[in-house]
Amino acid sequence: MSDVEKGGFISKVIGPKKRWRAYKARVKELPENYRTAVEAVEQYLMHFVPTDGESNASMFEDLAGLFEQAAADGTPIREIVGEDPAEFVDAFAQNYSEGGYVPPRARKQLTEAVARAEEGEGEARR
Repeated sequence: MSDVEKGGFISKVIGPKKRWRAYKARVKELPENYRTAVEAVEQYLMHFVPTDGESNASMFEDLAGLFEQAAADGTPIREIVGEDPAEFVDAFAQNYSEGGYVPPRARKQLTEAVARAEEGEGEARR
């Protein structure tokens, strides 16, 4: 890993670029509704204060793994995130970092995006 990558702001938020690109490639392969939900969770997670890039890279990789397994099993998105997606993401992120302030607008955006993803599930089953 280069010195720039080790110390740069972006690497502190997302981790090493190579791992980030691999994570994004995994997300891209998910069915559309799962991808929508993961991208909403990802956006929400960006509000958390990073502790270190390695921890954050692991967090995003585990997020992709969770949704990959759910998609493979046919688990509905709402079963993954529950009734309050922000609460799910807050608990998920606590396993990896100390977290940070998340504005109410971000909570609303996450909730709305998961609802859209959930609607897409019904269409995908038809």
